[in-house]
Amino acid sequence: MKKIINLSALMLLILMCGYNHADEQKKVLIVLTSHSDLGNTGKKTGFWLPELTHPYYEFVNAGIKVDVASIDGGVAPIDNKAFEEHDDYHEIFLNDAVLMSKVIRSIALADINASEYQAVLFSGGSGPMWDFPNNPDINRISSAIYERKGIVSAICHGNAALINITLSDGSLLIKDRRIAAFTNEEEASLGTTDIIPFLLQDKLVEQGAIHVNGEAWKENVVVSDRLITGQNPASAKKLAQAIINKLNGV
Repeated sequence: MKKIINLSALMLLILMCGYNHADEQKKVLIVLTSHSDLGNTGKKTGFWLPELTHPYYEFVNAGIKVDVASIDGGVAPIDNKAFEEHDDYHEIFLNDAVLMSKVIRSIALADINASEYQAVLFSGGSGPMWDFPNNPDINRISSAIYERKGIVSAICHGNAALINITLSDGSLLIKDRRIAAFTNEEEASLGTTDIIPFLLQDKLVEQGAIHVNGEAWKENVVVSDRLITGQNPASAKKLAQAIINKLNGV
């Protein structure tokens, strides 16, 4: 009888260890825009696909679980101009039923429980310039994750999410922090300076951030403790790698 009890205790211990190991899997939330109209131009926009796929596959390959949310939930609009540029991940995405489903059935941001995530990443594209600033759920989720010693990150126009994130002490998350975000020069090269609601670089500086300009369209990632930002699509993969390193304590 004693042997049976000891064996049962050992099996219970093994099962508990298994559950604990599963609980240790890190989890990242990627947030996409739900906005698809490029101002009053009659043209369409949305999120920039490489700013989802490049980080997503870096996370998955590192054994990190990834959820995809959008402001409104449901189908998150892809800016089709992304497919005009060669990218090795386009074909992978189009054949990846799991990620396609995450985009088509994205979680509504209002339904997100911030306590489930160790990091949040705001993807870019022109769409976020309209629906990321001043969003209460972006503020709720970001401040909660950051104040639990988690990571807040953004790429390109996704940095529009950071403009008004306010911590529990009333301070702005980005004040006096170094940030890499889409530049005025890059905006001008797209011909969208007078179309978007505001210039991202100028607004970040106005809110107290220290904007770190890199060369236009070249990789530029800035790590400011647990605030990690990237300037443009070329920075997306390195941004994810910086997040992974921070999550792993590197």
